[in-house]
Amino acid sequence: MDKKKIILLIGALLVAAVTALLAKNMFTGASAPQAEAKKAEVMGEEVLVATRALPVGTIITPESFRFQPWPKELVEEAYFQKEGTDVESLNGTVVRNAVTAGQPLTKGSIVSPGDRGFLAAALGPGMRAVTIPVSGLTGVAGFVFPGDRVDLMLTQTVTGQGPDLKVSETVIRNVRVLATDNRVTSSTNEQGQTVARKTKLVTVEATPKIAEKISVAQTLGTLSVSLRSLADSTAELEEAIASGEIKLPKTDNPEEEAAMIKALAARPSSKKSTYSTGGEVSRFEARTPPALVKADRPDGPKVRVSRGGRTEEIEFGDK
Repeated sequence: MDKKKIILLIGALLVAAVTALLAKNMFTGASAPQAEAKKAEVMGEEVLVATRALPVGTIITPESFRFQPWPKELVEEAYFQKEGTDVESLNGTVVRNAVTAGQPLTKGSIVSPGDRGFLAAALGPGMRAVTIPVSGLTGVAGFVFPGDRVDLMLTQTVTGQGPDLKVSETVIRNVRVLATDNRVTSSTNEQGQTVARKTKLVTVEATPKIAEKISVAQTLGTLSVSLRSLADSTAELEEAIASGEIKLPKTDNPEEEAAMIKALAARPSSKKSTYSTGGEVSRFEARTPPALVKADRPDGPKVRVSRGGRTEEIEFGDK
């Protein structure tokens, strides 16, 4: 082939390649700003949305929400917009109306501490709030915070005929802490770290029957708070389901079944009470309850009866 034709062919190919490259850059540069402008127009304002499902009574924490772009034409005045929203003020508020994951939080869906009906909103359906006096020794040295789950232990001394029996018994399990003293949020320092503070009162959530038991337990001895691990409730529930103690309703919806399991795991319980006696700690203490002391019965009315030459006194009620 002639050298001139080869050179012309190579030159034509180079021109075509350069033209194609310039055309590609031109179209890419023109479409990018349009796409960015369109995206910015569609996204609109940033509003506060739930990162997970928030049932009624959920205590709001920083992990419960995030800001997310929202179509401008769908932004409502009740939404919390990024501009003008103090995120710190939302920490410790309680969900009044259920919020699904990804749904914007509205000003009417939460209630703040100090507002009317705050504690009632924090309670689950059918639950009651009970306050327990604690000290630095019985309250886990202030490391119990609102939202934690605890067990309640009753320590008492049983008296009778013989040595006294000192015993500690776990009477209530898996109750949710609503507030410590009059605070429903955790205290933090300037670095944002949670600060442990000794409290005098702990308010917990309980069923009406368990609330009665807690009230009686306070008159029997000293109540102590025992902090639970987050995994304990699920493990105990799985054990109860496997043993047949708890039967789940039949359903083909995995999400509905998971919701039922979560609800059951959050319920407090007064079953499976365990105890330890002084004899298990020290060989010089008793292991078994002492015999009860019989109360002296007061004398009843007496009647003197004479039969012939014999007289005797008969007490009413005496066999």
